[in-house]
Amino acid sequence: MDIMETIREQIEGNPIILYMKGSPNSPQCGFSARTIEALTSCGERFAFVDILSNPEIRTNLPSYGNWPTFPQLWVKGELIGGCDIVTEMHEKGELVPLIKEASQNIE
Repeated sequence: MDIMETIREQIEGNPIILYMKGSPNSPQCGFSARTIEALTSCGERFAFVDILSNPEIRTNLPSYGNWPTFPQLWVKGELIGGCDIVTEMHEKGELVPLIKEASQNIE
C-alpha cells in the first residue's frame, strides 16, 4: 500500500490521532510531551503514531498535511496543528470541547 494511502486511512479511521515522537507514556521530545499533556487532560481516548519508528510516515506526512513539523494533531480528518497551537487551544479552553465532540465517534 502506498504510504500516502496509509496516512489517509489513519487520519480518516481515527477521529483523534496524534503523530508524535515516541508514545504518550514515553514522549521523545519536549514538544510531543507538552502536546500529550494538553491532549490527555481532555480525558478522552486518542490514537497515536510514533514517527520515530515509522520513518516513511515521518518523511511523507509533512507534505500530506502541508505542515513541516511534529507533533501533528488531527481531529475528524482536519489538521489542528502542532505543539504551540494545541497548547494555546488548551490554555484558552478550546481544546476540551473539540476533543470531547470528536470522541463521541469513538466506540
